[in-house]
Amino acid sequence: MRQLLLYISVLLFAPYFVAQAQETSPEQKRLVYFTDKANSPYSLQQPQDFLSSRALERRQRQSIALKERDLPVNPSYVTGLKEQGVKVWYTSRWFNAAVVQCSDQKLAELEALPFVRSTQTLNRLAGPTNAILRTTGKLETVSQSSTLVTTLEKEDYGRAFHQANMLGAVELHNTGFRGAGMTIAVLDAGFPGVNTISAFAHLFQNDKIKGTFDFVAKQENVYGANSHGTAVLSTMAAYQPGKMIGTAYEADYILLRTEDAATEHNIEEINWLLGAEYADSAGADVINSSLGYNIFDSPSRSYTYSEMDGNTTLVAKAADIAAAVGMLVVTSAGNEGTSTWKYISSPADADSVLAVGAVDSLGVKASFSSFGPSADGQVKPDVVALGRLAYVLTTTGNVAKSNGTSFSGPIVAGFATSLWQANRTKTNYEIIQLLRQSGSQAANPDNSIGYGIPSYNRTITSLAKLPPKNKVLITNPVSDKPVILILGQDWQKQPVEVQVMDATGKLMLRQQIKQPATEQKLNLEPHSLSKGLYLCRVSSGSSATTVRFIKL
Repeated sequence: MRQLLLYISVLLFAPYFVAQAQETSPEQKRLVYFTDKANSPYSLQQPQDFLSSRALERRQRQSIALKERDLPVNPSYVTGLKEQGVKVWYTSRWFNAAVVQCSDQKLAELEALPFVRSTQTLNRLAGPTNAILRTTGKLETVSQSSTLVTTLEKEDYGRAFHQANMLGAVELHNTGFRGAGMTIAVLDAGFPGVNTISAFAHLFQNDKIKGTFDFVAKQENVYGANSHGTAVLSTMAAYQPGKMIGTAYEADYILLRTEDAATEHNIEEINWLLGAEYADSAGADVINSSLGYNIFDSPSRSYTYSEMDGNTTLVAKAADIAAAVGMLVVTSAGNEGTSTWKYISSPADADSVLAVGAVDSLGVKASFSSFGPSADGQVKPDVVALGRLAYVLTTTGNVAKSNGTSFSGPIVAGFATSLWQANRTKTNYEIIQLLRQSGSQAANPDNSIGYGIPSYNRTITSLAKLPPKNKVLITNPVSDKPVILILGQDWQKQPVEVQVMDATGKLMLRQQIKQPATEQKLNLEPHSLSKGLYLCRVSSGSSATTVRFIKL
C-alpha cells in the first residue's frame, strides 16, 4: 500500500517536476538555419556593403561571380530570434544561419518560427573528457649556444633554415617574393606573446596585423589562451635574423581564435566557419588551419572515417566554400598516423583544400602524420613538409623544436603565399595544382606523403604544365592510377558534365561535377577498363570539348 501511495504521489506531482525541469533546462549553443534570404536589405549589386575592396578584388582577379551565399542573413530574421528572448552570438552568410544560446524548450519555440528551416545543437554540457589540443606537439627549448651555423643564409634563418630551404623558400625569398601584398588568415587556439615577442615586432611596426578576433570569447584580443597559434604563426611570420625567419615574413596577417583547446564540440567547426567568413570579408588570400576534427568529447557524436568524404562535416563544407570564393585553404592533415584512427581528419578531407602531412629532415614520412585517402578516394595528404622536429617560437620568444602537421602545414602555407605572390594571375586552384606538380613524387602520388615535398625549382618547370583557361587535359596514358581531369579556369565557373566512352561509343561513365576545381578525379576504376582508346567529353552550358586517353 505504501508503494502504491508513493506511486500515486509521484504521478500527482509529475507536472511540477516537469515544469521545474523545463525552467532549469540549461542553455546551449545552437545553429539555427534560416529558410531563405528573401526581402533582404543587402544586394549583390552593392557588395561593398558587406565585403571589403580586397575581398572583391580577389574575386575579380579569379573571375569569381558573387552569389546569394555572399549576402548576409536577413536582419529581420535575427530580430525575430531575439524577440523570442534568445541570445544571438553570431550569424553566418555562407550557411544562412545564426548561432544562438538557448534551452531545449526555447529551441522548440524557435523551430516553430516560419523563417527557421532547421537547427543543430553545437555543444554539450558534459565536462571535457579529452581536454587537450590534439594538434599540438611537445615543445623542447633549444639552447642558443649550441652548434653555430656556417653560412650567411643559415645565420639569417637560424634553425628554421632547413624547413624553409627544403621547399626552396630561401631561393624564393632571394628572388624577391616573401609574401608582400598577400594576406594570411590564421585560424587557431590563441596567440599569447605575439604582441611582445621581438621576432613578431615587425608585424606591428609595419602595420602587418590586419585584424584580430576571438570567436570563443567574442572579443578582439587574441593574445592569450593556448600557445599553439603562436608556434604556428612563427613558422610563417617570424623575422629576427640570426634567430628565425618564417616562410612568408612580409605578408599581412589576420589572427583569429576559433579553437577552444579545453573541449572538442561542433561549436568549434562553426567558429572555424565564422573565422573563414571573417577572412573572406577582410580580403584574405590564404587561410592556414592547423586544426582537425573527427573525435568529439562525450556526449557529442564523433565522426566516422566514412564521413571524411569532403562533403559531410560542417568544417569541410565551410572550407570548400572558402576555396570557392578564391582563398587558398591550407590545412594540416592530422597527427593520427599511429593511432587506431590512422586517417586524415576534417577539413583535410575537403575537396578544394591543400592538406599537408609531415616528414622528417630527411624527407621520410613522420610516423604520426595521418594517412589518406579521404573516404571518397582523394589522394591525401596533398603535399608534405618538415613536421618532425620543426622549429617554432614559444610564448617567451625562445626557439623550440616540435612535432606535428600543425607546423608542416603553416610552413607550406607561407611558402605557397610567397609563391602566389610570384604568380599573382593564378587562381587558388592553380596554385594547389602547381604545388602538387612540383612535388617530389608528383608522378606517383600515394596516401602516405601525397605528391611529396613541393619545390620552388620544380614549380618553374611545372608552370608550363597548367592548362590554359579554356583547355581540358586528362591523365594519359592510364594504367593503375586514378584518372584525373585537369580543367582550365574557364571550365571552373559553372557545373560540368563528364562522359567517358570507349572506341565503339559505349558510355562508360557519366559524372556531374557541381563545383569544378583544377584537378578532378573521375569515378572510373582503371582496372575495370579494357586496354584501348577512350573518349572523354566535357560539357558546360553551351561549351563542350573532347579529349582522348589510352588504357594500357
